[in-house]
Amino acid sequence: MKERQSGVLMHISSLPGKYGIGSFGQSAYDFVDFLVRTKQRYWQILPLGTTSYGDSPYQSFSAFAGNTHFIDFDRLVEEELLVQSDLEGLDFGQDPRKVDYAKVFNNRRPVLEKAVKRFLEVDDLAAYEKFVADNSSWLEVFVEYMAIKEYFDLKAWTEWPDAALRRREAASLAHYREKLADRLTYHRVTQYLFFKQWLELKAYANEHCIEIVGDMPIYVAADSCDVWAQPHFFKTDELGQPTCVAGCPPDEFSATGQLWGNPIYDWEAMDKDGYSWWIKRLRESFKIYDVVRIDHFRGFESYWEIPAGSDTAAPGKWVKGPDYALFKAVKEELGELNIIAEDLGFMTDEVIALREKTGFPGMKVIQFAFNPESESIDSPHLAPNNSVMYTGTHDNNTVLGWYRDEIDDATREYMAQYTNRKEYETVPHAMLRTIFSSVSFMAIATMQDLLELDGSARMNYPSTIGGNWSWRMTADDLDPVIEAELYSLTKTYRRLNKNLLKK
Repeated sequence: MKERQSGVLMHISSLPGKYGIGSFGQSAYDFVDFLVRTKQRYWQILPLGTTSYGDSPYQSFSAFAGNTHFIDFDRLVEEELLVQSDLEGLDFGQDPRKVDYAKVFNNRRPVLEKAVKRFLEVDDLAAYEKFVADNSSWLEVFVEYMAIKEYFDLKAWTEWPDAALRRREAASLAHYREKLADRLTYHRVTQYLFFKQWLELKAYANEHCIEIVGDMPIYVAADSCDVWAQPHFFKTDELGQPTCVAGCPPDEFSATGQLWGNPIYDWEAMDKDGYSWWIKRLRESFKIYDVVRIDHFRGFESYWEIPAGSDTAAPGKWVKGPDYALFKAVKEELGELNIIAEDLGFMTDEVIALREKTGFPGMKVIQFAFNPESESIDSPHLAPNNSVMYTGTHDNNTVLGWYRDEIDDATREYMAQYTNRKEYETVPHAMLRTIFSSVSFMAIATMQDLLELDGSARMNYPSTIGGNWSWRMTADDLDPVIEAELYSLTKTYRRLNKNLLKK
């Protein structure tokens, strides 16, 4: 039996702050302190990568680079890379509970350019030069990609007018490296600042016995430096366009399935290469996270392959993935890794067998547990100890939104009976109490459910673009009542962080 533990799911973008989007600034350190006071062990976040069209952290320009929106301006002021006047009169959005991505995108860049200019003028560059050297295997491709992408009005690489550049021919690359040298430097420096601030925050969390659970999307975006630099690892044609794309088949939640659009890996090519790309990706991930949740784990056993150009996911078919061979290669190279397998959705005996063979804990989402007429694999009474129980994920409604808008009276009644909900007890509290009391070794509460927010606070509506990933908390939300309730649940159900109790 694994030791009982708990934590909170709260993305960096959702932290409070005055510059339009959550950052690695003081509010992040305050959130760590909140987790310490409530005796949690884990802070789970969404992917930290750069976001592209649609603002999704699951569609990034790089599997390795960081989202520079999270660089905290106040810390740059402290380091004299900015002055306060650089930040005056700028509009990063008027609603403190929503990220205005257009304003963040347009108005943060000039500020960061000022910081980069001062960094190159006054700072000791030894640490920066070491970062560039240590991370050159992914950094140089990324900075080339971003500089050239910006030069061509942010078009995807398959739309760049220079065919030789699309093919990464040496002469063409050399030309653009010289032509865009300043932009290359900008992206190198901002990646340095991103990782410097993130690793300082992670060190603070670890010093206070809080571990970071990071999130790894299984797929990369078609519009990414990964596909541009290594197209042979993906199912693409001679022009770099995907020949098939990823998604999920039709199910009870979606009649047409989910069409994600990501290119699919050429697993045969990856196997011949010893899965070096995945080994590198996981090695880099464990430099910045303590635990990695791999999204859509079932895609390693079999994945839903949709012909490119399809309007929906319905025309797809199941295709066998690498199965255990990938994880065998990873284990041989990197040893045992602390991974959570996101195994939600259509499960088969083969997927379960793969998860069991890896030893990774799977996931349970309590919103899926309540069917008055039949059993659910997400029911707490069926959960094994080696699992992680959630109130919801980034793709779920909040508990309150789910209860009010997505279920019928029979389901509400069954949920009340199952959780033994009292008349005076709120629905979110009953659900939190149930996941904390479950036998799952880890319970993760979403911050929106701790705050008992309705559906307007959900992070994402799957298969939609626009309006997602925007919810933010305010500093006043973390009041003593919320803190006391989380601590009470954690203590009552024996999930207190024992490392904190020793201090």
